[in-house]
Amino acid sequence: MTADKDNKMPSRCGTAVRIFTTTLFAAVVLFAILLAYVTGYQFIHTEQHHLSFGLYGAILFLHLLLQSLFAYLEHRRMRSPARPQHLRRSVALCIAAYQEDPDYLRKCLRSVRRISFPGLKVVLVVDGNRPEDAYMMEIFQEVMGSAEQAGSMVWKGNYHSDGGVGEGGRGGGGGGGGRVNVEEAARVARIVRGCRYSCIMQEWGGKREVMYTAFKALGETVDYVQVCDSDTVLDPACTIEMLKILEEDPEVGAVGGDVQILNKYDSWISFLSSVRYWMAFNVERACQSYFGCVQCISGPLGMYRNSLLQQFLEPWYHQTFLGSKCSFGDDRHLTNRVLSFGYKTKYTARSQCQTETPTRYLRWLNQQTRWSKSYFREWLYNALWFHKHSLWMTYESVVTGFFPFFLVATVIHLFYRGRLWNILLFLLTVQLVGMVKATYACFLRGSLVMIFMSLYSLLYMSSLLPAKIFALFTINKAGWGTSGRRKIVVNFIGAIPVTVWACILLGGVAYTIYCETQEPFNETEKALLIAGTILYACYWLILLVLYLAIVAKRCNKREEQYHLPYAEA
Repeated sequence: MTADKDNKMPSRCGTAVRIFTTTLFAAVVLFAILLAYVTGYQFIHTEQHHLSFGLYGAILFLHLLLQSLFAYLEHRRMRSPARPQHLRRSVALCIAAYQEDPDYLRKCLRSVRRISFPGLKVVLVVDGNRPEDAYMMEIFQEVMGSAEQAGSMVWKGNYHSDGGVGEGGRGGGGGGGGRVNVEEAARVARIVRGCRYSCIMQEWGGKREVMYTAFKALGETVDYVQVCDSDTVLDPACTIEMLKILEEDPEVGAVGGDVQILNKYDSWISFLSSVRYWMAFNVERACQSYFGCVQCISGPLGMYRNSLLQQFLEPWYHQTFLGSKCSFGDDRHLTNRVLSFGYKTKYTARSQCQTETPTRYLRWLNQQTRWSKSYFREWLYNALWFHKHSLWMTYESVVTGFFPFFLVATVIHLFYRGRLWNILLFLLTVQLVGMVKATYACFLRGSLVMIFMSLYSLLYMSSLLPAKIFALFTINKAGWGTSGRRKIVVNFIGAIPVTVWACILLGGVAYTIYCETQEPFNETEKALLIAGTILYACYWLILLVLYLAIVAKRCNKREEQYHLPYAEA
């Protein structure tokens, strides 16, 4: 007994030291950025401060440089040949479906049939059991039903419906309804565990309910669980490539793959999303993967150790925030649960898929708002486990978490400073940073199409930035955020923050014009304004011509979308 206490003491002391160290490190990083921003210290500047380079800009430049370096090193590591792995591990692929477009669902299931992994178990759970949802089960039976050991079931409830089955399999209600649901839950588990391919239609409950059903029904019958969305086309090698990462290092608890856009030529918004996705996965998450701390394993393509997943299944499902049950951010919270146990999370570009993205501006905005809500909520949860991982996770979380607020303050300050040159210089700087990132992406990917990544900067500044602030103020509002793909429902709520933001910026421009009319420009300012305007106009003219020549002519030509071999499904 005394020996056990002695062993626990050093462990507790070590944990306390790590918590103190990471907390202090996070405070120092935030204080340094805040100090650089508030003081506005400048290393070099022109005589009248028309152009300058200061400490705050240097910190942001250093961040981009380090992120790019570690991403490059991680890609080099990915390219190195992996040791041959045996295929004796069991894997279950769990697909979540909600009012899916029939064409997308059919392509998804056909790509699943082409996955080159022997004995892969497939579980499709449909969020809805009404007659109008039956088409998804019919498509499943059409594509998968001819295979051996295929089963399906329409469940009148789910694991948490009235009289449902609660934690540990206990009936949540009394009377015959509870007994019936327990029996149905047991039947669901038998179908999922006994059939290689299974489809369950259940009472609507949201994506987390759907994922819970698949995980709960599987239990501990498989070694690994792969997740996928019903609008996703999978590469035949996606499963084995993620499995290699988990098999090579027992300290890795989850791994994600390279998510690309399936319908990137449907519209300008889907195309810009495609270059942004590539940047997010192959630079940002590749950098995180270098340190073993990828902060979100995306729903379209990810794999988890099932023994670990089953340990936190109930807490994950019953997650609450500010007294309300969480109904979005399911994949990010799954990743956070893995990190909370001290396991690493990784990314591999060798595992690939293509998924649908919104093609309309408002639907895209609602999606981004929902993701931003889960980001801020999970940031707080993630901060509890900084001490269990690399200091890079602490550093990056602080920088990316507070960056939008610094940016909003900068924009408002510059737009209401009363100098037209400040506004023009800010716009030029935004596009310059975008061009630098785009140029690096062109080098890393080996494709000139990434030059359009610089266009995303304007979309971020005009739309995504106000959406993030709006998400923070409405963080506890529940809902899918985006509608099912079979019937697109337009939601105008996302336009509110963008409209307010546009009014703020236009007010700043009007105020600046008024101030500038009160006194004439000097010759230096005139020259700078003319040169800056010409430069900015030339930038947009060149990018617009390239977009029309390379991208616009492909838009709305669906047969040209599916350029990857596995998309033949």
